Amino acid sequence: MKNTALTHIHQLLGAKMVPFAGYNMPVSYEGVNAEHETVRNSVGVFDVSHMGEFLLTGDNALALIQKVTSNDASTLEVGKAQYSCLPNEKGGIVDDLIIYRIKENQYLLVVNASNIQKDWDWISKFNDLGVDMKNLSDAYSLLAIQGPKAIQAMQSLTSVDLSALKYYHFEVADFAGIEHVIISATGYTGSGGFEIYCKNSEVEQVWNSVFEAGKPFGIKPIGLAARDTLRLEMGFCLYGNDINDTTSPLEAGLGWITKFTKEFTNSENLKIQKEAGIKKKLVGFELSDRGIPRHDYQIVDKNGNDIGIVTSGTMAPSLGKAIGMGYVKSEFASVDSDIFIVIRDKKIAAKVVKTPFYKR
Repeated sequence: MKNTALTHIHQLLGAKMVPFAGYNMPVSYEGVNAEHETVRNSVGVFDVSHMGEFLLTGDNALALIQKVTSNDASTLEVGKAQYSCLPNEKGGIVDDLIIYRIKENQYLLVVNASNIQKDWDWISKFNDLGVDMKNLSDAYSLLAIQGPKAIQAMQSLTSVDLSALKYYHFEVADFAGIEHVIISATGYTGSGGFEIYCKNSEVEQVWNSVFEAGKPFGIKPIGLAARDTLRLEMGFCLYGNDINDTTSPLEAGLGWITKFTKEFTNSENLKIQKEAGIKKKLVGFELSDRGIPRHDYQIVDKNGNDIGIVTSGTMAPSLGKAIGMGYVKSEFASVDSDIFIVIRDKKIAAKVVKTPFYKR
């Protein structure tokens, strides 16, 4: 089991630690609901240093990225980030990722922890273009400072005007007394904030400075359990749950990051799928009756016929109701469709709703 550079701090803080994607990670400190509300109402910090980082450099770096990702990275300027995915050759998704354009011919790809080796092998397979690839995953740490008070709380730590940093934009600048830190206006919570990339040797200084600066704003450490409830309230996909090697980006509602203005892995077949119409679709739903939907629970129609499967579900702390996401046959995918979740052999009524579930 790998540790992050901050594992000892989480243990000192009394975090409940669990194995996650090969890492020893904090799942909670004071409890998921309290941590969730901290991020929704003030500011919280996640150690997500288990995520993977690949640096691609060279004249053909963009060409390689265009070949392996579904979104159009040619629109990226230096200082801008983009959400995308790596389609496989069978219609599914190798991983979802964020692409940062660092310099003219240099890009940082941030991938899911559980897929680091798989993604590295996949991208390398297509690198017949002489692109210099470096796997920085074991050398870099990542803190997600999330919540509506993040700008106020962190402004004293940097010369960058944080309020002027637009969503999915970033700067390489000073932060917490350290130069060349990536300050990125991104996150997985829907409550605003930043993600901070620095070297493992620097992260403890950053962590301590962040908590010192955030003290007047009620800053707290947040675990992976609240990260999951926060992202689910936003309808954000989690790799391994809502998207995987067998789900197409079109079925997953990721048509907006699937650009047919260029050729990429399996783009021809995905284009055919789009034209023919998809047979199943990822939807958000709310339970009308008591119960909590969980991953892999069956979804049925009113007559008990199988129509799909739950991919993610929880009791949403911000909403006080049970919500979930799942794949259903396309004829049941429109908003307000009545569906039923099978929980302990009982059909629990639910309704398809528009995501995000939570609106600021």
